[in-house]
Amino acid sequence: MIKRILLVSLVLIVFPVLAAKPNVLFIAVDDLNDWIGCLEGHPQALTPNMDRLAKRGVLFTNAHCAAPACNPSRAAVFSGLMPARTGVWSNDSMRIEKAAPKAKLLTYAFREAGYQTLGTGKMLHSTVPELFEEYHGVNQRWSPFPKKAVPYTKAELPSKGTDNPRHVLKDSRGRTVVLPINRMPSDRTPHSVAGESFDWGGFDVPDSDFGDTQITSWAINKLNHELGSKKPFFLGVGYYRPHTPLFAPQKYFERFKKTPGKLPPIRKDDLKDIGPAGRKWAIEAVTAGSHATVLKHQQWRAAVEAYLACTTYVDHEIGRLLDALDQSDAAANTWIVLWSDHGWHLGEKEHWGKWTGWERSTRVPLMIVPPKRLAKRFAAGGSRCAQPVGLIDLYPTLAEACGLSAPNKLDGQSLLPLLRNPAKATGRVLTTTFDKGNVSHRTIRWRYLRYANGEEELYDLQNDPHEWTNLAADPLHDELKKRLTEAH
Repeated sequence: MIKRILLVSLVLIVFPVLAAKPNVLFIAVDDLNDWIGCLEGHPQALTPNMDRLAKRGVLFTNAHCAAPACNPSRAAVFSGLMPARTGVWSNDSMRIEKAAPKAKLLTYAFREAGYQTLGTGKMLHSTVPELFEEYHGVNQRWSPFPKKAVPYTKAELPSKGTDNPRHVLKDSRGRTVVLPINRMPSDRTPHSVAGESFDWGGFDVPDSDFGDTQITSWAINKLNHELGSKKPFFLGVGYYRPHTPLFAPQKYFERFKKTPGKLPPIRKDDLKDIGPAGRKWAIEAVTAGSHATVLKHQQWRAAVEAYLACTTYVDHEIGRLLDALDQSDAAANTWIVLWSDHGWHLGEKEHWGKWTGWERSTRVPLMIVPPKRLAKRFAAGGSRCAQPVGLIDLYPTLAEACGLSAPNKLDGQSLLPLLRNPAKATGRVLTTTFDKGNVSHRTIRWRYLRYANGEEELYDLQNDPHEWTNLAADPLHDELKKRLTEAH
């Protein structure tokens, strides 16, 4: 009889613990810089759903990627390891599951802990269905057009690199569309039949023509009908916009007819105090197009409007997803993490795209919301943390929060202490690499870049938030540069 009582007691003790394992909603947004309302990166940012999510948890206002390109950044998030340890330095590098086959990727750690793992959309740089037990992939990049419609025909290809590029296709309503909408030549791949992604514009077609709407609907269906009743879940939802091409439903462009988009603040001689390597990183059209082409075709304002429109469109989809979670059985027991893989330049420092060591490229939105049932253990909703943190910290943070058996030598730090006390000073130096040999160090105040050829840049972001004045040559800062170099 005593044994039976002890056994029942043990079940009553253990079962609630197992049942109380928190779920995770892991939301990734591609190429999203600080142009969202709560980060105040642009005066016309319209992102009410991301803003309301930030009010539910902690917004990290000084968060940065491990590397400012899709492949290395996402590889670092899912492995918990920096590029120097995996060899995944750039988009041209090997995929993480091949480059570091012994690494326990984040979703595998969740699976080992008894979680159901599901994913949809862009999570790693390339589609890796085995990352999840169940994965739903769709055409996101070229939507609202099918992938097969995007390549130039042999007859069209000679026009691609000219000032009159012409690729003709039809939308879902049978209307003729001529791409690129911006009528700009391809700076990156003028001789390739691949579609030109450095383009922008709105389309009067159903939202369901867009991949980001399709992945939201799939995730909502899972939340409504399948998740949370038997096993804890990890649900990854990867949005593609505002990655180029900056295509979105036309309704998100309408507001700019009355109020044109405002260009980001720039300094015309911004590149005069940096070296040849820095200027090359700024001007070359590596991940998007060239500033000179944008200016020549008078497309700067249209690009800004398209980026803002795409961000608002994705925000709408995130709102649909959050509403579904809040109405589900998992509403009170789910961690919500929203992050972007890196930032994006829109003409600042004469650069378009990512793949630089400057603030515009490395800084990302990051917000973490604890489960409602655990909210009292953490800082009040709407708290902001200005300490430097990295996407590299997501793995150890979720491992601690969810009781995972994580590898011992992850490169990041758990953010739970900052989720409890966002004002806690850390004195941390955050490092971003942009290809092998190029590093960018960020503290709460300073940014120090060192290129592979030895060139240096130093910016005081407290007094120079746009990084317009390079202080690296000033001997007064020699000790600071030494300290930042030795920190990593």
